[in-house]
Amino acid sequence: MQNAIGEALSGRRVVAVSGGGRLDLTLDGPVTVRAAHTFVFAAPSEVEHFFPALTFRPSPALLGLVGRAVDAARVTMAGGLELTFEGGAVLSVPPHARVAPWSVGTAEGAVCAGLAGGEVAWTAEPATPGQ
Repeated sequence: MQNAIGEALSGRRVVAVSGGGRLDLTLDGPVTVRAAHTFVFAAPSEVEHFFPALTFRPSPALLGLVGRAVDAARVTMAGGLELTFEGGAVLSVPPHARVAPWSVGTAEGAVCAGLAGGEVAWTAEPATPGQ
């Protein structure tokens, strides 16, 4: 199942980025990648740390993801989520001991989610591009 997230997200384009109490990246499909806790966004020229629990507005670099495709996606061994985008930007959501920090979902429900303590919950059939 470790490669399932890459199969579900690779090649999808970002169509919207929103903030507030969490980061929502809407990808074509539609698929939503949600970061509900601390995350890091590393663009080629800068690294930004975000704390959405305190509410935030997406930075110009995050908004610059609109139109870019996900090159690669993976769940880390510790239970975090890492997305690499066209142009070399990387979004990393680390695991958390007490909070479910991230999720990936479709209109039909969750594909997978990072749970408290670094556990990861998967559906039986992850969505793939073109389905």
